[in-house]
Amino acid sequence: MRLVRGVASVCAAAAGIGAVMGTAYGLEDGLITAGLVLVCGAAVLGLAELLVRRRARVGPLARQFQLGIALVIGLALLGVGLIALLMFISAHDALLIALLLAFAGALAAYCASAIASGVMRDIESVRDSLRAVGSGRRDVRSETGADDELAELADAANGMTDQIIEGEARVEAAWSAHRDLIAAVSHDLRTPLTSLRVLSEAIEDEVGDGDTRQRYREQMSIQIRSLGALVDDLFELSRLEAGDVEWSMQQVHLGELVSETVEAMQAQAEAKGVAMRADVPEDTTPARGNPEKVQRVLFNLMQNAIRHTPPDGSVTVVAESLGRCVEIEVADSGGGVHPADRERIFDAFYRAGEEAPRTRTGAGLGLTICRAIVEAHGGRIWLAGSGPGTRIRFSLPTTSA
Repeated sequence: MRLVRGVASVCAAAAGIGAVMGTAYGLEDGLITAGLVLVCGAAVLGLAELLVRRRARVGPLARQFQLGIALVIGLALLGVGLIALLMFISAHDALLIALLLAFAGALAAYCASAIASGVMRDIESVRDSLRAVGSGRRDVRSETGADDELAELADAANGMTDQIIEGEARVEAAWSAHRDLIAAVSHDLRTPLTSLRVLSEAIEDEVGDGDTRQRYREQMSIQIRSLGALVDDLFELSRLEAGDVEWSMQQVHLGELVSETVEAMQAQAEAKGVAMRADVPEDTTPARGNPEKVQRVLFNLMQNAIRHTPPDGSVTVVAESLGRCVEIEVADSGGGVHPADRERIFDAFYRAGEEAPRTRTGAGLGLTICRAIVEAHGGRIWLAGSGPGTRIRFSLPTTSA
């Protein structure tokens, strides 16, 4: 395509120059001039294409520019000589034109060399920075001396470096979370397994009377259920994080769902002396989701709220429509979340504050599963407010979204 455009331009130039010369000096001179321009132009195009194809053998950009200019000036000088022979231009005029062309060619070569040196400095800057990044450095930046395509290349290289830094940070964070997860799972598995081993050995050795061994069996049953719940939570979390979600989505009337969940949690709340209250307006827009999974989120949040609320405290569930989404909040009157723990409460196996030593019940996966379920619905979950108590709020898309 480039060669076709070049040939068309040479033909047009030859025709235009020939027409001017023909008008000024006659048809014969016009035809001769047009023919010479056409021949010289075709020669330049051919040699230029050859130079482009063999540029790997030529070497640096400065040499390529200089060679291209020398090619044009050389053929121009040859054209002047031919014109002098064919059109009887005086030797004086031909020599003067040749000298002027040579001088112009030298100036052009100098300009090309000067421009090429700046271009080469910019290219070397980008090249050296990319090599440094490839060798492991991340503190290098590509700098250029002009606002041109090479500056865009340098910006792209710097952007790539920033993406590499961000990607490595994410990978490191993922590996750190992976290590923490393995350590937490190992701890949560080791504790009940150790207890089961001790209890089973005591039963095998017939330690204690019949009532004592029966109590051991009940404790073993509790530990087995705890292990089963942990395995189920891990399996569900792995499926959610892998995107293995095959839920039927439908209208979820939050008033009914919240009432059912509060009623189901009432006995647990009363046993601890905690009052529960729901405030969901009748005109709340239905959410789009899977009722069982949304209720799972509510159960987890309410259980956490009851666990962290002292006797005579309260847990409140509210909902409100906000355009294309509906937001649900579970709030308690407990001690709240310490500022240092706010960013990590949704991390797997993370227990904040007093639960950091991992001495209480629960595997620490409840909020992580809540986040995964809510995000799988296209919503988000967050810790709202910073006042007394804890307020966890999550959003779900509405059926009209």
